[in-house]
Amino acid sequence: GFAQGFVVVSDEAEFAYKCDELYHPEDEGGIAWDDPDVAVAWPEVGEISLSEKDKKNPTLAQSGIAFTL
Repeated sequence: GFAQGFVVVSDEAEFAYKCDELYHPEDEGGIAWDDPDVAVAWPEVGEISLSEKDKKNPTLAQSGIAFTL
């Protein structure tokens, strides 16, 4: 597994990615963008705008995903 995250520092952005299979929502997951254990050094961008789905993401520890830092 892996995690990916994005921050947009412009007024607009376009994001595209390639998939090799059809979307399976039951396989989707996420972790909190501001998880202190992961400690991503996000740039200062002012107000943070998240989707309602992303606002509900647990921390990595809460997710039950096995990991080592």
